[in-house]
Parts: sequence; C-alpha cells; structure tokens
Amino acid sequence: MTKHKIYTMSFASVYPHYIAKAEKKGRTKTEVDEIIRWLTGYNQNELEAQLEKKTDFETFIAEAPQLNPSRTLIKGVICGVRVEDIEEPTMQEIRYMDKLIDELAKGKAMEKILRE
Repeated sequence: MTKHKIYTMSFASVYPHYIAKAEKKGRTKTEVDEIIRWLTGYNQNELEAQLEKKTDFETFIAEAPQLNPSRTLIKGVICGVRVEDIEEPTMQEIRYMDKLIDELAKGKAMEKILRE
C-alpha cells in the first residue's frame, strides 16, 4: 500500500498555511506554535529546528518528544472524516493538528483547544 502524500510533504511547507489560516481570523503564530508544542511535546527550539530541516510529516510525528495524552479528547470532523475514527495512527495525529488549528481559526478559547 502506498503512503498518503501528506506523509512525505515537509511539515515546513504546511506550517505557513496553518499560520495564514489563524492570522486570517485574527489569531497569532504564537498560538499556532503553542498548539503544535502542546500536541507534540516539542519545545520552541525543537519545533524551529524541525522546520529548518524541512522534516517530512511522518518523521515530524514519529520524532515528537511526547504526544499529549489529552489529544484523544479531540473529537469532530476534519476533511469530512471524524478524527476519532481514523485508524491509521500517523494520519490521526496529523488530523488532530488540523482540527486544533481549525478550532483556533474558529475563535475557540485556547483553554478549550488545549483541553484544559
């Protein structure tokens, strides 16, 4: 079975789209970074290093220092699919990130996005 093309795309190529989506709705790059750090366990320097290396999505997820255990509380539909029903683990992690950025762009409070 061939891998989905998102796995081989560099995270750095998608990251500006996350920021643009957030900023278009009055949110900030800082909030996007906070969400990514919360989800993956990267600190800011590690996140920036991954961006600089142009790490692909699959490696970005695989090398995440500590995937947040509360990420399983993320529910809802992204790209027409319920994130909690995605069976492929890497794709589910990518879609969790997409869902959190969506919530940010929709004006949800950071405490709710970060499942606090």
